[in-house]
Amino acid sequence: MELIWKFIEDFFKTTEGSLNLLGKAVAIAVIFIAIFIITRVVNHIVDKTMNNRRLTKLQINDRRMNTLSEILKKVVKYILVFIGIVVSLDLFNINTTSIIATAGIGGLAIGFGAQSLVKDIITGFFILLEDQYAVGDYVKIGGLEGIVEELGVRVTKLRDFTGELHIIPNSNVQIVTNRTRGAMRALVKISIAYEEDIERAIKVLEKVSEDLAKSNDNIIEGPTVLGVTEFGGSDVVLTVVAKTKPMEQWAVERALRKSIKEAFNREDIEIPYSKIVVVDGGKES
Repeated sequence: MELIWKFIEDFFKTTEGSLNLLGKAVAIAVIFIAIFIITRVVNHIVDKTMNNRRLTKLQINDRRMNTLSEILKKVVKYILVFIGIVVSLDLFNINTTSIIATAGIGGLAIGFGAQSLVKDIITGFFILLEDQYAVGDYVKIGGLEGIVEELGVRVTKLRDFTGELHIIPNSNVQIVTNRTRGAMRALVKISIAYEEDIERAIKVLEKVSEDLAKSNDNIIEGPTVLGVTEFGGSDVVLTVVAKTKPMEQWAVERALRKSIKEAFNREDIEIPYSKIVVVDGGKES
């Protein structure tokens, strides 16, 4: 033990007993290693708490819980890093109290220039507080839409279906369309020729809808055949609607279209399509 203390005294301290440059560098390294370890421990605790939320009285959905946990992790990380920087500056006898005070005065001076940043942060907290959307939701913000990949206190990151990442300052979030909350609507319009028996076509659609409702777990209600909803230039339009689980409306629509086409083929119900009639010598071909 004495050898260890002697080694420390010889290599990490000055003759006056204070830490030398090497000692301060090692101390700073130890501080940030400790911060890294504490951050990992806190992240583990947060994740474990969120995973065990069903055993508590917390009534928060999965997406909002994930968003809250990510923001909490970031806040803890920033606080610990700030503390580490202050302690490191103290090792070099830099008066951190005056720096913090100066930063406060400087903050007032640049406050007008940082209005957009403050607005971003305040809006971000209200988005989270009001649960407007969360990580994993499919939303439309202004002219952009996609999956919320990250919700921070300053920006929202959307990943669209082409893979592009849209980074939106929270202060620009004004009108949000959340396509994930609650049941969604699947809507399919089918055209049949004017010559077809409408009642027969409706019965075929009702049978298809009944079969699909039994086999597709993504359907909450319906599908319901609304009947004739439109007359086209060469077709009669029938409409089928259904309520589905969030984000499953497109899959249900595809399944409906496939089943309807197969059923119409079996029943010889014609779906009109563009035709070219050539008249040659009084005969059509």
